[in-house]
Amino acid sequence: MNSLLKRQIRKYLSEEQVSSEGLAQFLDAVNRSYTNFDEQYVMQQRAMAISSEELFDANEKLKKEAEDQQVVIDKLKRVIETLKFYQLPEDQKLENVELDGLKLVEFIDNQTKEIVEINKQREKLLSELALQNQELSDYAHMVSHDLKSPLRSIDALTSWLKEDYAGKLDDKGNDNINLIRDHVAKMDTLINGILEYSTISKTETETYDVDIDKLLDNSIGMMHLPPHISIVKLSKLPTIKGNKYRLQQLFQNLFDNAIKYNNKAEGLIEISAEADNDFWLFKLKDNGKGIEKTYYEKIFKTFQKLENTPDSLGIGLSIVKKIVELYGGKIWVESKLNVGSIFYFTLRK
Repeated sequence: MNSLLKRQIRKYLSEEQVSSEGLAQFLDAVNRSYTNFDEQYVMQQRAMAISSEELFDANEKLKKEAEDQQVVIDKLKRVIETLKFYQLPEDQKLENVELDGLKLVEFIDNQTKEIVEINKQREKLLSELALQNQELSDYAHMVSHDLKSPLRSIDALTSWLKEDYAGKLDDKGNDNINLIRDHVAKMDTLINGILEYSTISKTETETYDVDIDKLLDNSIGMMHLPPHISIVKLSKLPTIKGNKYRLQQLFQNLFDNAIKYNNKAEGLIEISAEADNDFWLFKLKDNGKGIEKTYYEKIFKTFQKLENTPDSLGIGLSIVKKIVELYGGKIWVESKLNVGSIFYFTLRK
């Protein structure tokens, strides 16, 4: 107890009261109560300080959660605006629409149901499309077989005529028989090309590592190159995911096209590849006749030919384009007349 307070208490008491034991006990009790009050006051101050810190932390946490929720709401508003699913009156804007938790949940639930229904319809359409593709493929095989059968008969008959009437036919007769056989051979090649084109499908899933460098070595080795044509690899070619047969088709048709339209005494075909982000960029360059710019797109369409030559069917480059697109790539050409052409195409790594 404060000493000044003790003096003030004694000042108003008699000497007998001041010297009594009771007063000493009383003052001691007051002193202990006073000390206990100070301790409790300190404890209360400490508790209030702790409570204030906890309230501050809780308030900051709530503030952060509110900010996060506002971010989510803003994002949902942007999604709604982008998808244009939310039907608003003409005099309202999305920013003025109150999107509380329940409305958002209802909206997302409705859109989820619509998306599920759309996906079901999409799966049904894909299934029907796959069935139609299979039917078309089967039909193409059947038609090719039915067309090839009479062609084989015509070829056999003309061959027998040539043998049976050898020495009896004049030059014109022999020329006509040879012309028939040439047209039969061309028709057979055309049917094969149509069949190959029709069987290239985006539903093909069988892919594996294909070493393009080794693939081209084997393909070039099996080709009957004209004596004046050379094929040169300017760099080691990569390994990509794909189907060996389809990739062989791709390069074979490009080489055939470059050879067919090369009018130089020394024909040169150069092939190279370089990395281009997620793709490999291939470049096939020749020193052939070249292509006019107006035909850059036309040459990749089915049955489109720049020259009406007997050995040109107008399907080779359309097969190339379809295979390139099958592997997620694209193809284009740059050319100069009487200088040559460069075919660029990309294939996924």
